[in-house]
Amino acid sequence: MGFARAVAHTGITVRDIDQSVDFWCSALGAQIERRFQLGGVFAAEVTGVPQARIDVAVVNLAGHRLELLQYQAPGDRSELRPRPCDIGSWHLAVEVDDVDAVSAVCASYGWAVAGSAQSLTEGPRRGTRFVYLHDADGATLELIGAPPGRPPT
Repeated sequence: MGFARAVAHTGITVRDIDQSVDFWCSALGAQIERRFQLGGVFAAEVTGVPQARIDVAVVNLAGHRLELLQYQAPGDRSELRPRPCDIGSWHLAVEVDDVDAVSAVCASYGWAVAGSAQSLTEGPRRGTRFVYLHDADGATLELIGAPPGRPPT
């Protein structure tokens, strides 16, 4: 028996929380659950970031919560742009009906395709299509689309 009961959320630090909420809700259909601010001793102790002051938005994307975090303080923040092969890199994979159509919608919000969309040509997931996209904040999103009648995962 494991200790984890559930996955609570995936946290993503962003440059502009309003733009990020707009993308996740308008482009991918997430629903905003709540917005709030964190700061003081609580935020500093939980994050390990002295003087952390954070604007937070929680959105629900197909039953999974994304916690979007825009740090207002401290001012000395770094920008990371790891490649998928870099240690510590992560991505969020989302099942969609049409990889190419959703990829185009994402592009209209500033997300860039990392390589090119590809489909598996053999095996039980034959025909399933995949693509990686990156946003200006360095986040990676994978879109997965299976042919009709086949489960994507």
